[in-house]
Amino acid sequence: MTSRKPMAAKVIGAADRIVLKIGSALLVDRKTNAVDMVRLKGLAADIAQWKAQGKQVLVVSSGAVALGRRRLGAKARGGGLERKQASAAAGQSMLMHAWESVFDPYDIVTAQILLTRDDTEVRRRWLNARATVGALLDMGALPIVNENDTIVTEQIRYGDNDRLAARVAQLISADLLILLSDVDGVYTADPRVDPDAKHIPHIEELTPEIEAMATGANAAAGVGTGGMATKLMAARIAGEAGCTTLIAAGRAKKRGAQHLEEGRRCTVIAASTTVKAAYKQWIGGSLATRGQLVVDAGCATALGKGKSLLAAGVISADGGFGKGDPVEIFDQTGAEIARGLVRYDVGDVSKIAGLRSSQLKAALGYAGGPVVVHADDLSMR
Repeated sequence: MTSRKPMAAKVIGAADRIVLKIGSALLVDRKTNAVDMVRLKGLAADIAQWKAQGKQVLVVSSGAVALGRRRLGAKARGGGLERKQASAAAGQSMLMHAWESVFDPYDIVTAQILLTRDDTEVRRRWLNARATVGALLDMGALPIVNENDTIVTEQIRYGDNDRLAARVAQLISADLLILLSDVDGVYTADPRVDPDAKHIPHIEELTPEIEAMATGANAAAGVGTGGMATKLMAARIAGEAGCTTLIAAGRAKKRGAQHLEEGRRCTVIAASTTVKAAYKQWIGGSLATRGQLVVDAGCATALGKGKSLLAAGVISADGGFGKGDPVEIFDQTGAEIARGLVRYDVGDVSKIAGLRSSQLKAALGYAGGPVVVHADDLSMR
């Protein structure tokens, strides 16, 4: 007997780590240009329920620029990056205050994280951001992420929060990316202008034909920079990282996300791989290495069994690598056995090569831990 459980409920139920992106069109009331607190409270109730089920949740929230423009008034009108940045600076505190207020009744701590593209594309910054967000999630906090519009330049902008949400999903190895906006999924054409447009509930593979169906931002909403094209691009980024994407409308005033689990219309886009496989492939095949480590026979055997590379197993380090850089790992015969992201720079690895855990602090002058390359950051050859 086949299950009648809605597809959205299935993918949400199966997810351990969820990134939920909420667009400006949902967060900012069109009439008042203020935070829509009724909708925000509904989303908070959904997220609190997920967290009570043991899920880790991260929110990517738009809205700072729109709120800042309201706060600054006529002076913020007009074009130019500097006006947008000023609006973001004035609106970000309002946005965070709104989020904090709706989660206080659930005793959920919110944490603001502002990112630029470099934070998810420069290895060292990526590693630091991943560690910080992971620590917050493990402590039960709710990270609220936005682009750092106050300082970002055109050269290092994500461009829209759909893309940012996908990069964040990739960063934290999320299982599910939910994009909530003013549309309830993917259609064969723009349903706002074509009454014959048909809804597509499930997409197994993002083909050029499906991507051609996407349209631009919803100009009628008056806020936001994304559209279906950016959502499908985000879904592709997330899918290649092993993350399923769910695109849905968040119009419901009380329990918008819960309605998804009750059968509300949406589109589910399948991941093209698994989270673990995508990450390992990225390490093993997509990064130019910056140095080499040689390990002893015992360490080589341990790595083959899924263990982390410890300082005690390192014989030598060579190259100009820094913390977070990819390195090649060789056994004593000269055969490459793995690649991984190293947790120390080359100088510090040379200092602790072959040392036991108890000897590391004296050698380094600080307590950095015995792991040189963690098993999660290793790709075996």
